[in-house]
Amino acid sequence: MSDTRVEAAYAGALAAFKNPMLDLLHGRFAPFVVAVLSVTFTSERAAVPVVDAHAEIGDMVDRLRATGHAEGEGGEVMLPVGTARELCRQWVRAGWLLRQIEGEDEVYRLSAHAVGALEIAGRASGSRARVSESRVRTLLEAVERLALDADPDVLTRVARLTEEIAERRAEIARLDRTGLVDAVDDDTLLEQAENILHLTRELPADFARVVESIRAMQRDVVTDLRQDVRPAGEVLREYLQRGKDVMASTPEGKAFAGALRMIGDPRRLDDLATNLHTVLRHRFTRQMGPHERAELAAVGRRIETGVAEVLAAQQTASHVITTQVRTHDPARDRQVDDLLRDVMVGFQAWMPSSRPAESVEPLRRLPVADLGHLRQSVSELRPPEPPAPLADWGDVESAVEDTKAWGGPGYRAIEAHLDAYLVTHGAEEPVDLAEVFAAAPQEIRRPVDLLGLLEIAHRRGITETGEISTIEAVRADGVRRRFAFGGVRLNALMAADAEGTGTGGMGVE
Repeated sequence: MSDTRVEAAYAGALAAFKNPMLDLLHGRFAPFVVAVLSVTFTSERAAVPVVDAHAEIGDMVDRLRATGHAEGEGGEVMLPVGTARELCRQWVRAGWLLRQIEGEDEVYRLSAHAVGALEIAGRASGSRARVSESRVRTLLEAVERLALDADPDVLTRVARLTEEIAERRAEIARLDRTGLVDAVDDDTLLEQAENILHLTRELPADFARVVESIRAMQRDVVTDLRQDVRPAGEVLREYLQRGKDVMASTPEGKAFAGALRMIGDPRRLDDLATNLHTVLRHRFTRQMGPHERAELAAVGRRIETGVAEVLAAQQTASHVITTQVRTHDPARDRQVDDLLRDVMVGFQAWMPSSRPAESVEPLRRLPVADLGHLRQSVSELRPPEPPAPLADWGDVESAVEDTKAWGGPGYRAIEAHLDAYLVTHGAEEPVDLAEVFAAAPQEIRRPVDLLGLLEIAHRRGITETGEISTIEAVRADGVRRRFAFGGVRLNALMAADAEGTGTGGMGVE
């Protein structure tokens, strides 16, 4: 039985040490890697441009070598060999760094494994967490909350709330009676602050794990989509749903979604900032080092930064999955895969017969296709028989009249009717255009003829009455329509003065 337990424990330990986090801490140059990564990446600087990272890490290596840290006490080599660019590439392959494109810049970010390794190294090198009242109270409150959530008994919940209310009322009564608040000694406050720092140091690794789980899910979805041969509609429904519910697709994402309901409340963050400001003004913080005070002040900013990174990763994953689904073309992907496979086969055939540093002649033009024998004769251009005669349209004049009936205003007929109406009603009284239109024959009482009448009257000079006029127009097919427009009058004298100019024969009858 013990042999089986030992073998299982040994197998578990082997699997654990294959984790990039333990690999970083267990590596030959672990102190150097931890020191460089902790200096390069901070809570205020989570992403570093690639060019800046290479320059800064190169300066760190040169400084350590110049100060005699290249060799240990027994002559052991303590610093790796290679340039900063080569070291960063090794760390990317080992899973400690992530190389990404953000905006127009290429940046490095710490992976979740590297964040966890730096956290463990920081706890080991700094003040160790101690068994204290604060840590025990945190544990007891967490267990109590777990018990209440696991067994939501109504009577138990009511009894607990009643007890809390009684305790609060007793405290209020004591404060009203004495006016004194129980002072807490500085050692206890310092211990509570250390417990808070211990809890917050785990947050960056947790946020990084959520981000990497979302990106891993994104890579899996895109890979499956590129290899998918199912109908496009089925693929679209499945992957768009996964992109929409990306936070519910991973265990880390589900846990973060639950925590976001608490830390995503702006009031909680404001209260956190106010409380931290109050703590940092207290005298007990003088016993803390500058680094610990800065770390305590950055708790709120660290939470906000972690939440922003997770939400940005979620948005990017949703965008990438949606774009891939919309632009996915299995046939084109297979053609590209076949082309790349042919290129690799060609390289494999060429490499054994090539020599080192042998130049390759580029393909300057595409080969000309061998078309063989072209035809030297063409078919007869003239048709074998004349085209069919045009169809008889019948009565052309009736077709023309019908076209005119559905055409534009009959300006000449409208103007003649207007002149006759003005002569009939005399030159001293203004006439209402609605009455002029109503008196017109049915052939020029179409809706379009109303526009023609208004246009002619406008050229001759009209006066707006401020009232609404209504008329009944008759379409070419006999359908009657009622229209309303701003009432206007035409003065017969003004029309007579403008009659000499006429309309120039414009319009279509």
